[in-house]
Amino acid sequence: MPRRGRTKSTTGVYHVMIRGINQQNIFEDDEDCIMMLQIINEVKAVSEFKLFAYCLMGNHCHFLLKEESEHLEQIIKRIGARYVYWFNVKYKRVGHLFQDRYKSEAIENDKYLLSVLRYIHQNPMHAGLCTGISEYEWSSYKEYTGKQHIVDTEFIFSLLDKKGFEEFNKSMSADKYMDCEKTTFRISDADAKKIIAEISKCENAAEFQQMDSSAQRKLLKSFKEAGMSIRQINRLTGVSKGIIERS
Repeated sequence: MPRRGRTKSTTGVYHVMIRGINQQNIFEDDEDCIMMLQIINEVKAVSEFKLFAYCLMGNHCHFLLKEESEHLEQIIKRIGARYVYWFNVKYKRVGHLFQDRYKSEAIENDKYLLSVLRYIHQNPMHAGLCTGISEYEWSSYKEYTGKQHIVDTEFIFSLLDKKGFEEFNKSMSADKYMDCEKTTFRISDADAKKIIAEISKCENAAEFQQMDSSAQRKLLKSFKEAGMSIRQINRLTGVSKGIIERS
């Protein structure tokens, strides 16, 4: 079945989500998040797009941006290629990191723009990573309430003053837009990462993927016996569900 064409935004504004292949982590530590933001800033200088919001999660990230001199596809290609190159060198891995087709939705009016921006900033709360949006380190919320770094805040502040912005973003919303499939695990990701590290002695998913296949299968079995689900092991190690099921 052919892929459906992307909806073209008449405003040039899009909500974009990119995620790891097989839902595996694309950010292993703070350094990875710092590098992603640095790359976004570098690509902004070339592509001249406006960035209204971002949120970096473990295995995916959200952007709210407006294309200017370059089309969205070229912008995302530039960001993805630079980050994957750096990530693969750092973790001594090869191959794809992102799912091959990023998700995007057109933003056609200011009301929808603000709702999506709030959703992006509340994403870590909905994922259980924090209890308040101001607590999360890797979203653009802090650039609106503190020092501006890579986000273009002027347009949003033309719609809401600072106080109104904070009240709006903190008001709870059940709105759902693009996101990764929400799954409830018996063990939290934080605890699961500790289990994987303790059992395998690997510091990250890339290192685990380089292990001998027979040793890897024994460890996968141990992860399951520790109470981790197949989907969770898949996300945190990058190993296919089929191999995990057979281990």
